[in-house]
Amino acid sequence: MGWLYLTALLASLGCMLLLDWRFRLFFWRDAVPAIIVTVVGLAFFLVWDIAGIIGGIFFRGEATIATGILLAPELPLEEPVFLLFLVVCTMVIYTGTIRVFTRRSTRRRTQEGRS
Repeated sequence: MGWLYLTALLASLGCMLLLDWRFRLFFWRDAVPAIIVTVVGLAFFLVWDIAGIIGGIFFRGEATIATGILLAPELPLEEPVFLLFLVVCTMVIYTGTIRVFTRRSTRRRTQEGRS
């Protein structure tokens, strides 16, 4: 049961990447900027977490579904994977939302032009 959380995170990340691939939203739209955004976002959140750990704000909880593997004191293996998922999920939702609003706006202008 100790790998359940990590497995769920990786499966969720895989699903986000499948959505990305299907609709060409982020990595499959333009890989280089997507990789840069992902690396910068992941680094930002890791620094944020480390600052919180050093400041005594963030603590690792004991959970039977986690691996128990620590990358640093109070920094479990699952944390960077979760942060990676967070960045990818945010960017897929963001780029998907932009696409929806752009298409809706284009459709509306096309319909107004016909009236």
